[in-house]
Amino acid sequence: MYGYIDGFFIYLQTEKNASPHTIKSYDNDLYDGLMFFAKVMGIEDYAIHPSQITKDIFRSYLADLHGRLKSGATIARRMSSWRSFFRYLCREGVLEDNPLDRVCIPKRDRKLPHFLSEIEMKRLVEYPDRQKLLGARNQAVLETLYSTGIRVSELVHIDIGDIDLNRGTIKVTAKGNRERLVPLGSYAVEAVRHYMHQVRPLLMDGKKGCQYALFINNRGKRLSDRGVRWLVKQYVQQLQLQIKTSPHTFRHSYATHLLDNGADLRSVQELLGHARLSTTQIYTHLSKERIKRVYDQCHPRA
Repeated sequence: MYGYIDGFFIYLQTEKNASPHTIKSYDNDLYDGLMFFAKVMGIEDYAIHPSQITKDIFRSYLADLHGRLKSGATIARRMSSWRSFFRYLCREGVLEDNPLDRVCIPKRDRKLPHFLSEIEMKRLVEYPDRQKLLGARNQAVLETLYSTGIRVSELVHIDIGDIDLNRGTIKVTAKGNRERLVPLGSYAVEAVRHYMHQVRPLLMDGKKGCQYALFINNRGKRLSDRGVRWLVKQYVQQLQLQIKTSPHTFRHSYATHLLDNGADLRSVQELLGHARLSTTQIYTHLSKERIKRVYDQCHPRA
């Protein structure tokens, strides 16, 4: 079985251009199921042949996941990982049929994402002290997150050559190495320009750091995901914001505020870099202010 799984990972990397994070998720999902199958069959996991995993055995695995209080989203993701693996095996001629084609995927829990109001977001992005080096850098980071709606993983991988302040755009490398051009608003352009010209050279002064990374730490190295999460957490605590807030909250707030102010769903999908419109549609549930405004303007008895 190990050889088949390794072959599947190579296929994901070379033909699907999957990211290391995606490969790791598949690895966790497949080996979790493999341990269960080995226990049920009474054999070593490496000795299992894919043809031995029937739909009945897999249904037992789903029942086990439910018994371990796994969320609907986790169960659906593991089911999807195994279904993709079996689809690959059918493609390679190892199996004739995918046994999971007749097993229903449980519904995912649809949790509405947290987002900040426009007033709360304004307080947060303007809170860092620009008189301090790291404060100016942090404001540029927060303004960029809110202005673009990019993921924190995308933010920390931006290089100086990816940003065009004159045109107000950033080239972003998303999941699967897909590139997209994202607009950068005027407030973010001003904050980033100040950081690049007045602050970044001082942070790099005398250090053998990362010469091409846009956002760096006080050691001159590329700012990390963890570093961004930490600075957001510090400002949220200092402002005593009651809503659960992380770097991803900026992305949720960005999409919600765009829709509230009249943006169409397809445009927001493009800006967020979502492959499917259904992924973007969750934000329509959050746009209550826009719905109320349209109602007040259009209904004759509003």
